[in-house]
Amino acid sequence: MQRFLQLALDFLGGPDPLPKPSAPRPEPDAHAPPALPMDDVFQPATWHHPRANRHIRLRHCEVAYEFKRARRRTIGLSVGPDGLTVSAPRWTPVAEVEALLHDRAGWVLEKLQAARERRTTLDQARIGWADGATFDVLGQPVRLLLDPTHAYGGRSARHAQFEAPQTPGEPAVLRLGLPHQATEAQIRDAAQAWLMRRAEAVFTERLQHFAPQLGVQWSRLRLSSAGTRWGSATADGTIRLNWRLIFLSMEMVDYVVVHELSHLRHMDHSPRFWDVVASVMPDHRERRQALRQVAMPPDA
Repeated sequence: MQRFLQLALDFLGGPDPLPKPSAPRPEPDAHAPPALPMDDVFQPATWHHPRANRHIRLRHCEVAYEFKRARRRTIGLSVGPDGLTVSAPRWTPVAEVEALLHDRAGWVLEKLQAARERRTTLDQARIGWADGATFDVLGQPVRLLLDPTHAYGGRSARHAQFEAPQTPGEPAVLRLGLPHQATEAQIRDAAQAWLMRRAEAVFTERLQHFAPQLGVQWSRLRLSSAGTRWGSATADGTIRLNWRLIFLSMEMVDYVVVHELSHLRHMDHSPRFWDVVASVMPDHRERRQALRQVAMPPDA
């Protein structure tokens, strides 16, 4: 009976499926180029400091870094526009330095990538000072034109004349009384002189607008050319604003103005300080975040 039941189960299960014939394998192409090694297809990321004197491989990435001995107690790692710099005490073995680099590989590679992206952003923001160049002033496009037939202002060929757009959608025009063969440096200096005068006028107007609302008095305005700071304030009422703010929108200018004026109430970044900022600018957090994404033209 057990034998019969087994036969019945085998019958109900049906016959085993026939194996499918395998597809014919293609003949190799004798004329095809040889396959590339995977390391040649996927090149590892590389970072090379211009003053590199050591190199290390971190997570499939080649990092050539500047290594310095210094009078310090600990190993220091810093990532700047040029790349990674490592400073170590004179008695620290190189093996210990490399062990730390492997331990902090994630941080190092993240900072190197961020520095590379920032450099790309700065390169894209760079202004080519030439006839016909276009750049933004207070969020509006302005075209630069050389006009050697005029010396605007009557005192110097470097004086400029600003012309508002004639039709919507067109850029404004900044005419410079310079010859067409003027060098990039001459064009930059002439345009920058006008931009700084424009910045001083706009910043002064915005300071006068917001100071009464914040209940503060500022004593003087100074234009700054700092590479990393948009503004600062001192207890005597001096406000320093980076003249390159003129390249940004008025919303960004107003945020920096309000931020620095608020420091005349609180010379810190305490909750009380931010309450003062919010009293006239409720969306200051959004503006601050937007400002962090901005790259100022490096050669302006």
